[in-house]
Amino acid sequence: MSGLPAAVPLLRSYDAARMAGEALALREAQWQVQQEYYGPDGFFGAREIDWRVLPLHSPGGDQARTDSGGAGLVEYASTPFLREAPYFAEILAEMPAPLRSVRLIALGPGVEVREHRDEKCGYPWGVMRLHIPVITNQGAKVIIDQQDMHWQAGQLWFGDFSRPHYVRNTGDEPRVHLVIDVQVTLELLTLFPREYLDELPWANVLIARKPLPLRPADLAGLRCKVPIPAEFPQWSEDEDEYQAGPDVDGAIEVLDGRLILVVAGEPAFGLVHVGLGEFRLEGWTEERTLHLDLSDPDPTVRFRVRTGHKLTEWIRSAAATNDPAGD
Repeated sequence: MSGLPAAVPLLRSYDAARMAGEALALREAQWQVQQEYYGPDGFFGAREIDWRVLPLHSPGGDQARTDSGGAGLVEYASTPFLREAPYFAEILAEMPAPLRSVRLIALGPGVEVREHRDEKCGYPWGVMRLHIPVITNQGAKVIIDQQDMHWQAGQLWFGDFSRPHYVRNTGDEPRVHLVIDVQVTLELLTLFPREYLDELPWANVLIARKPLPLRPADLAGLRCKVPIPAEFPQWSEDEDEYQAGPDVDGAIEVLDGRLILVVAGEPAFGLVHVGLGEFRLEGWTEERTLHLDLSDPDPTVRFRVRTGHKLTEWIRSAAATNDPAGD
């Protein structure tokens, strides 16, 4: 999608003064230093610079998580900080897409972050990263694909952060952005300018499906033992980097009223039903799914990894264990 602009303003804006007021009211909270990022020369430590994060929505509502999160056992939820920021909560409630991580990210004066890419971020992975500048100055810049941009406070922006990018603040005051990670939905895409959508390669856009509930009896009937392809639990942006190996012992169990994928004896991922027996991983998109077909005589599980229209699939035979008692 390199033919598209590196960034585009969306058709929504907000009250910059109200946002700045809430951000300043939270300045005494415990802002965490940003995690490490991967650049051209490998990982570099954000602890070296004044780059701080206050999470408003995170895995499990954990107020110490500065990262964007990923697949796991817990749902994304609001942190206690969001209860102190009603206008931010209003903005997020009106976002027409499922929320993943939401963070206030502050860049100190005179600070520049090294160039890097954000892994698994963009249309092909079903994840969109949006920015709303909250407190800014003319020296606060976003540079994507060597394009130097200053974004005005209050404007909603999409940036393609899967491309090489960095940020800098040559001003005298901290720059604060509200960074919103969401799943991609058709409703959210209506906020994009028409000329942008006209150039969008729709075959590579992974659109989120709404979760569909299952009855307890349905869940019990999906319990099984199944070998898991070694590549499936690995987490690399480049499928060519996956390390092939022998299958891992696995199972699908019911825990606390929901399905869980067990890897090598340990609960690893919650499973969210998106329809027709297909499940995405909790905290993640349909970039990675399992399709369960436990009907006789050949019960199978299809493990799928998508990047846009590209699909990699492994099929494994399963042994149903649908006794609700567990054994």
